[in-house]
Amino acid sequence: MTLASETSALLVPHPSLRERKKLATRRGIRRVALELIAERGFSHVTVEDIAAAADVSPRTFFNYFPSKEAVLFGADPGRAEEVRARLVHDLPGHSALEVLRAVLTDRARQLAAELGELGGDPARWAAQMQAAHADPQLRAAQASHMAQVEASFASALAERLGTDPDRDPYPMLLASAATAVLRATMSFWAGAGGAVPLEQLADAAFRALADGFPDNGALRDLASATQRAGAPPAAPPAGAPPAAPPAGAPPAAPPAGAPPAAPPAGAPQAVTQNFETERTTHR
Repeated sequence: MTLASETSALLVPHPSLRERKKLATRRGIRRVALELIAERGFSHVTVEDIAAAADVSPRTFFNYFPSKEAVLFGADPGRAEEVRARLVHDLPGHSALEVLRAVLTDRARQLAAELGELGGDPARWAAQMQAAHADPQLRAAQASHMAQVEASFASALAERLGTDPDRDPYPMLLASAATAVLRATMSFWAGAGGAVPLEQLADAAFRALADGFPDNGALRDLASATQRAGAPPAAPPAGAPPAAPPAGAPPAAPPAGAPPAAPPAGAPQAVTQNFETERTTHR
């Protein structure tokens, strides 16, 4: 159980029909935007293109996203304010690093859920977002966005600790480390095809941060297990004999066009038949 799951959650009222419709529109805009950007490249997609594909007006687009870049960042002012408030008030009596792990691990779970709500594989959407971030036009906007996130985290941590971030470097240092952990975790999760839940990876990464990033730990064990699970079987060394089939397994078929194997000494001669048609059918 992660520390995030141990925090007391506030009861959230069931959203109204109007709120559900707004959320559906927001998801629809973001989904078609990511699809268009993956197909054409970020620089070759306009807000008008996205609005037309989502069957909304450009004005409606800007009601949900302040810019084309915000579609990729998933910028939601309400979420940002929620995270900031939790960094200030959650887990009283715990360290700033502990509350960062709890709140941002839970935020990682929310991010994966938001991508899942777009339909399809959440890790695929994350991979498409990462590919778009390689666009030179987007890098400056991404750097600006991350600077805003770090500043918000640092301000919240300074308020929690009762210090001045302009005189005390500790809040900004923690905020910068936390955003770096999130970026690296998200990148690995998308590259691994979502084989391990993003929340689990984020929790292990923050534990590694708290432990001083040891060379060996739960995070690297988790990553190694992910790679082993998704790796293809290793090819045998050159010149090595083929591996024996498991007990009870049928013998492997000979390569196409190869002559039939000679029967063992003393075995009855097999009747020769032409199975070319059958082999063709099963290719």
